[in-house]
Amino acid sequence: MTAAAEAEPEAMGAVSGAPAPVVAVTLSTFDLYSIGIGPSSSHTVGPMRAAKTFVDSLVEDGQLDAVTRVKAELFGSLGATGHGHGSEGAVLLGLEGEEPATVDTRASSGRVADIRERGELSLGGHRPIHFDSQTDLVMHRRKSLPGHPNGMVFTAYDASGQVSRERTYYSVGGGFVVDEHASGAARIVPDHSSVRFPFTTGAELLSTCEREGFRVSDLMLANELTWRTQDEVRAGLLEIWQVMADCVQAGCDRDPVSDGVLPGGLRVPRRAPLLYRDLASGAGAQDPFRVMDWVNLFALAVNEENASGGRVVTAPTNGAAGIVPAVLHYWVRFVAPEAGLDEAAIEDGIVRFLLTAAAIGILCKTNASISGAEVGCQGEVGSACAMAAGALCEVLGGSPEQVENAAEVGIEHNLGLTCDPVGGLVQIPCIERNAIASVKAINAARLALNGDGSHKVSLDKALKTMRETGADMKVKYKETSRGGLAVNVIEC
Repeated sequence: MTAAAEAEPEAMGAVSGAPAPVVAVTLSTFDLYSIGIGPSSSHTVGPMRAAKTFVDSLVEDGQLDAVTRVKAELFGSLGATGHGHGSEGAVLLGLEGEEPATVDTRASSGRVADIRERGELSLGGHRPIHFDSQTDLVMHRRKSLPGHPNGMVFTAYDASGQVSRERTYYSVGGGFVVDEHASGAARIVPDHSSVRFPFTTGAELLSTCEREGFRVSDLMLANELTWRTQDEVRAGLLEIWQVMADCVQAGCDRDPVSDGVLPGGLRVPRRAPLLYRDLASGAGAQDPFRVMDWVNLFALAVNEENASGGRVVTAPTNGAAGIVPAVLHYWVRFVAPEAGLDEAAIEDGIVRFLLTAAAIGILCKTNASISGAEVGCQGEVGSACAMAAGALCEVLGGSPEQVENAAEVGIEHNLGLTCDPVGGLVQIPCIERNAIASVKAINAARLALNGDGSHKVSLDKALKTMRETGADMKVKYKETSRGGLAVNVIEC
């Protein structure tokens, strides 16, 4: 263990006080949904992107051929729980030029093992260099960087041992990665595109919808036209939905015998395959709560795939990736057919659902956080619950005021939720937590639809409370596996 790893536990709390919201940027729907690899957007997707970005910078500046050694250091929550979250392997694959959206998830673990065994990696995919994972990949378990709990430092050396480049990156949740020069505690990727209907608060969103006669999805679509045509937006969102649907099906189709246990020391059994077989058999069809079992199944399937390093969509993170697809599956499978919608109308609903959910996710990210390492699981599961609740409300015919109400209910009743993964794995309590939050999101939408949209606590107030609660939360409850269930449950 390095001297840095021996630092006091609270050294990880370098970020203190309520994170100041960053609003001088623009986020797209497609920033919230990115196709990646499990088990964690901040701990797997982010580090892979950061490593590749570092190598790409060497290529762009013509320095790659002079590099003989690269060292990667992971700090804060990455160092504390990175082993269980696959951060080490993600860094190695990123250094080899892989991207989360396209890396072969079936071959990734074998490639990582091969790099470790051979002591060599192919930098950028075409330059072999020596790599000793014991000295060149350092996990600082009790030391943090000042910008964000998920910090990384990459250093390249030339043949004489001199540093040729050093860069610091932060994985700020949802797969977003920024460097040390980013403003606002490195919390948002800087994009200053001018959209047609900018909004930074829920109040502004509602005001614009009222003025323009828009639904929330109409406003988001108008803004998306800043970057893409309407056909491209539709096609892109339907592709996101297809990946979500494929992920659910993959989780259901796993062999409960040969593939019945999730990787990692906890030996958590997969539940989705057996539950799927039970539900598909039609047994208990008269049970009035059977639909709830299907919703649980959709969420469990996604998060079991995520836990095993499968292909998932950040929505807005990997740890909370099951909620939006579970609730959308609920609408597609049970609500849309009852309403007599044809295929085109269902596709329209899918697009509107994802656009609305993204609007809420953008508010969560810009006014609070979607990072478990920054504010606890309220920022991940809480944000996803709010997104799914508001989106379902919209496709069920809710007004913008009802949509905002549903989203507020979704986040309000997740306030204070800690991030305490047992064994540093995205399994307990993460998988079940997605199922519970999916059902909660449906209930939140129904509550909002039973009202007229007026309510005492606004979404903006709830997000402000989430941000402040996260600042007050002890570091051990922020994805460090040093508090809560992580220390009160025997790992094996």
